[in-house]
Amino acid sequence: MATKTRDNFDVFFRRKPALMLVALKKLTRARYGSILAKEVDCTYSHAVKILQTLEKLDLVSFEKKGRIKLIKLTKKGTDVATNIENIKKLID
Repeated sequence: MATKTRDNFDVFFRRKPALMLVALKKLTRARYGSILAKEVDCTYSHAVKILQTLEKLDLVSFEKKGRIKLIKLTKKGTDVATNIENIKKLID
């Protein structure tokens, strides 16, 4: 992605939360927080803070599987991620 496009994208969205939603949308299965943090290039603790905010906004949900929490987009989260992708295409 060119620097100018990246700057334009950041004007509209906080980069990491937007990238997390899009990354979650790309896979149909649930994700682990540590893997998601690596994909959007942030620390695990920062990813957890972002995910807690996204959960409060009803954009993601957590499903506990033993000791692991899996992250899934909600319907609303999927819609927001789709719109982020569409806006990104318009400004690229």
